Amino acid sequence: MRQLLNLFYPKLTIVIFSKEWASYVCSDTNYAMQNIVQKYNIPGPRYTSYPTVPYWDIETFSGEKWKKTLKRSFEESNEKEGISLYIHLPYCESMCTFCGCHKRITKQHKVETPYINSVLKEWRLYCNLFDSRPIIKELHLGGGTPTFFSPENLKMLITGIFRIAEKAEGYEFSFEGHPNNTTKEHLQALYDVGFRRVSYGVQDYNEKVQKSIHRVQPFENVKKVTEAARAIGYTSVGHDIIFGLPHQTLEHVEETILKTKELMPDRLAFYSYAHVPWLKGNGQRGFRDEDLPSAKEKRSQYEKGKKLLTQVGYEEIGMDHFALRSDSLHTSMMSGKLHRNFMGYTASKTRLMIGLGASSISDSWYSFAQNVKSLEEYKHLVENNIIPIYRGHILSNEDETIRRHILNLMCRFRTSLTQRDAFFPELPMVIDKLHEMELDELVEIGQDELKVTEKGQPFIRNICMAFDLLLHRKEPGTRLFSMTI
Repeated sequence: MRQLLNLFYPKLTIVIFSKEWASYVCSDTNYAMQNIVQKYNIPGPRYTSYPTVPYWDIETFSGEKWKKTLKRSFEESNEKEGISLYIHLPYCESMCTFCGCHKRITKQHKVETPYINSVLKEWRLYCNLFDSRPIIKELHLGGGTPTFFSPENLKMLITGIFRIAEKAEGYEFSFEGHPNNTTKEHLQALYDVGFRRVSYGVQDYNEKVQKSIHRVQPFENVKKVTEAARAIGYTSVGHDIIFGLPHQTLEHVEETILKTKELMPDRLAFYSYAHVPWLKGNGQRGFRDEDLPSAKEKRSQYEKGKKLLTQVGYEEIGMDHFALRSDSLHTSMMSGKLHRNFMGYTASKTRLMIGLGASSISDSWYSFAQNVKSLEEYKHLVENNIIPIYRGHILSNEDETIRRHILNLMCRFRTSLTQRDAFFPELPMVIDKLHEMELDELVEIGQDELKVTEKGQPFIRNICMAFDLLLHRKEPGTRLFSMTI
């Protein structure tokens, strides 16, 4: 082992004789880690799906094929586990320059009711395909800014959904709230129709960072809505924190987490800013590239943040997420039920997830389908009784096998190499690609399973990329993904 380490890390000292030697070793260890960060900081998917959207086979996809897999999944899972529903509410009053989501900027709230009517009609188009009433296990409102909509309109939306659907036992409903415009009335209205989880986009508490991303919200605003949710009865309050933002320093991240400690949200998303201006147009051009932290600085921000969160009492869940032991996300991880889809990490798995609204993506387990992004086109298609999808992908047997491995790695940091449903012909090639990561101590390759080490968890996207056969077969000619670190 000593010879192997010397071969790959010739500057690493193994024997420690004194504090001075210990200091030397630590500096060389940091040097080695910096080299690893530099090596693996490449563009890569976040794997909310496999295949990833750029590799969907849209040529062989059709609406009829999508409906066929949709019905199959519904028949197999509705009574057993229920379905998930994601509703995209795209409106925002102002542009946040860190955001990569599909949105429409407006201050005209007259758009609310027509859009909700279109979403409810799209839902009816789906329900018309089924032989029984859908049983909804998970429902999430995302955006955009869901709290752009009035409490009355949000309640009207959810009430409309359940006129033709049922709530599953142990259902979990959640929404994304903006700390500056989420009111007690919003919280109460959604609580009254079954919501018990809310997540607030915090990003960073430093004023300079907030101004650079056009998202100025004082700590007092976040405290107010966090406490209001708990007073009403919400059982899970989450905060989203981002590292790698423009002008952000290690001290800013530390300050944000120390302020977060005062409120102790039940769960946290602590993730790397995805800089993809080539995909999002001018939305991410409110600052210069040189204003962004380097890969080395981002790594330090992550390590510092993770250390502080762990000291406070949070445990890491999958990639980019932390939760208290009392939160359902932690319970799900411990019981092996943690799942990941286009909504991110979820506490329970459903085979069928239907996305409603402009740009939403649906997953029937056997296929993916995405709605048109233009609001005008979306409304036009729905008004003409057409489910408004415009592209998708039908999963092959190979796709299903690879997705199983990637879900295992993303949710459990391990995957079987010997189970019957784990084999695919290129598996030896994948293992060969992972040997260098094994030498870098990011993974452990055993006879029966592949395990991600604690050191390797921040590199989970890179590890999953080793399994991504479509990515290997057709390397992108242009930038498609954000950097992995």
